[in-house]
Amino acid sequence: MSVLTVENLGKSYRMMANAGPRTHFGYRTLRDDVMAWLKAPLRWFRRDAGLPPQDFWALREVSFSVNQGDVVGIIGHNGAGKSTLLKILSRITKPTLGEIRLRGRVGSLLEVGTGFHPELTGRENIFLNGAILGMRRHEILKKFDQIVEFAEITQFLDTPVKRYSSGMYVRLAFAVAAHLEPEILIVDEVLAVGDIAFQRKCMGRMREVGRSGTTILFVSHNMPAIESLCTRAILLDHGKVALDGGVGQIVQEYHRRVLSGPGEVVTDLRSLELPSRVYKVFRSATLLDEKGQPTNFLQVGGRFHIRLVLDAPVPVESPVVTLGIDDQIGQRLLSLQTPLTNPVLPRLQQPGTLDCIVEALPLAPGEYWIKLGFAGVPDEIDEIERGVRFTVTEGELFGSGRGHHRGVCIAPSQWCFEPS
Repeated sequence: MSVLTVENLGKSYRMMANAGPRTHFGYRTLRDDVMAWLKAPLRWFRRDAGLPPQDFWALREVSFSVNQGDVVGIIGHNGAGKSTLLKILSRITKPTLGEIRLRGRVGSLLEVGTGFHPELTGRENIFLNGAILGMRRHEILKKFDQIVEFAEITQFLDTPVKRYSSGMYVRLAFAVAAHLEPEILIVDEVLAVGDIAFQRKCMGRMREVGRSGTTILFVSHNMPAIESLCTRAILLDHGKVALDGGVGQIVQEYHRRVLSGPGEVVTDLRSLELPSRVYKVFRSATLLDEKGQPTNFLQVGGRFHIRLVLDAPVPVESPVVTLGIDDQIGQRLLSLQTPLTNPVLPRLQQPGTLDCIVEALPLAPGEYWIKLGFAGVPDEIDEIERGVRFTVTEGELFGSGRGHHRGVCIAPSQWCFEPS
């Protein structure tokens, strides 16, 4: 049974031809009006003077339906229209065109600041959100202790939420949305605000909610999270539905489109200020493909090649360079280190490049971070927690053929069958 139907949905914003940045979408403040009046005598000398306003379509001709119990990932590049779609489905933004039919209560977790009254306490906002969902007070009371325990805000429960940190705010917002049992749960990528432990907790709770029959719409740039949680995905591209189908197929197409687009492939580390950088030894880091060209995309089983440009302000004896490859929630998956015996870099006293190569990358498809570490005897000199970001896409691993790989790491294996 369909609980959500979207037909020919469109959302446009009015763009002013000769407006400044604050009036880009037609919204004006008192300051804008005063400045416009002061500049009025000069406006006729502008090239765009008198040009009519234009419409920018954030969404156009969007149609799909979702059945009860479906867990659907909505993915796409920045500006594809994902958040606009969720705001319309949550009845925060009114569509310009089209029709939406919803069955049941909708719980939404969008950007920080949406859905709570800042002057009310955490306790009061829990009851307010329950009332908005159509729940009675005794129904909310049944879930109240679970919400507070999950959000980990017991001592701040009677504090106005305007005094909460962004992490506290998100914890409470998610706990409310996920525990008040809406028929449809809408979650934007606001979970990225929480710490790693809470992100894991949220993913576990969403799996529980999905198994209970609640319909979930989940927006994220974290493809492993999309693949582990969702069975279906919708790919938005420039405000339109580009693809709708099985999550594996759609994620692959998303990676293909990102791979073919432009991107920054050389990470300049010189200006990165961190307390862990005693000296800025790492100047840049570049991932290279099998042809030696800079890239941010590697294949399962493909060659991993990173080139580091190093420059120490003082000579460093017996330096050790370490690379840690982490997933999106900070779990260490691989550790690489320069050899301690027969070192390739016995002493760093002048600028140079250091290459590290892994012939067959044993990582499953997903997005990863590389932690960079440079130590001299005996101290850490330069450390960058999230130095380089890269994506692994499907590929042929260890000559065993191209397949759909899940999990975290993939190891070579031998198989043998003997008929009995």
